[in-house]
Amino acid sequence: MLGAIIGDIAGSIYEWRNIRQKEFPLFRRECRPTDDSIMTLAVARALLETTDPEELPAYAVQNMQDLGRKYPYAGYGGHFASWLRERDPQPYNSWGNGAGMRVSPCAWAAGSLEEALALADAVTAVTHNHPEGIKGARAVTAAEYLAREGRTMDEIREHIVSNYYPLDFTLGEIRMTYRFDVSCQGSVPQAIEAFLESTDYEDAIRNAISIGGDSDTIAAMAGGIAEAFWGIPDGIRNECLPFLDESLVRTVRDFEARFGHR
Repeated sequence: MLGAIIGDIAGSIYEWRNIRQKEFPLFRRECRPTDDSIMTLAVARALLETTDPEELPAYAVQNMQDLGRKYPYAGYGGHFASWLRERDPQPYNSWGNGAGMRVSPCAWAAGSLEEALALADAVTAVTHNHPEGIKGARAVTAAEYLAREGRTMDEIREHIVSNYYPLDFTLGEIRMTYRFDVSCQGSVPQAIEAFLESTDYEDAIRNAISIGGDSDTIAAMAGGIAEAFWGIPDGIRNECLPFLDESLVRTVRDFEARFGHR
C-alpha cells in the first residue's frame, strides 16, 4: 500500500508540469500527498474494520468521506468532491482512474485473487460503477496480487493481456506523445507497463512519471504493484513518511501490522 502513496507523492509536482525523462529528484520539498494517497488510506482504514465484501462498501464510504473532509485540499475531481459532501452518496458511473489509484490495499488484505477482486469491486463501485471503472480497479488489483504472490513479470503481463488490456506499446514508444488522460482505459495500462518495464521499485516510479500525463495517479498505480513485486527500499520509505502527518502514518503502520508489506 505504501508503494502507491510514495508514487503519488513523488509524482505530485509533475501532474501539471510533466517531465519526459527518468532523471529527476524523487522527492522535492513541494511534493505532497494528493487525493490518491488520502483515498488509498481511506480504503486501508475500511479494510481494517472489515474484509467482508458485503459490509465493505459502507465502511469505504464512511472512511472516504471522513478523510476527504479532513483533507479537503488534496486535489479531488469535481464529481468526487461533491460526492464527499453528500449525505446520501451514490455511485456516479465514473470510469476515471480514481478507481485504480486507491485499491492497492485490497491486494494485501485478501487471501486469494478472487477475494482481492471482490474487495476491489466493493470499494470501487461506491463511486466508479461504470464497467471501465471496475475493470481498471480489477486490473491494478490483479497485477498487485499476482506480484505479491511471486508471479513473474511475464505471467503478470499475460494475465493482464488475457483479461484486461492489450499492452501493445512500450514506454519508449509513447513517452513523447502520451497526453493527460484521467480515464482508466487511458492510464491504467500505462501504469501497469511502467511496472512491467521496471528493474526495481524506484525504477517503476521513474518510469511512470517519465511518460507525463496524470503523473501522480499513474505513479500511484505503478507504485502499488511495484511494492508487491520489488519491495520498498528503506531509504525511500524513510524519505516518504515525513510527508504524511501522524494520523496518516499511524494508518500505514496499523495496516502493515495487520496485513503485511514487502
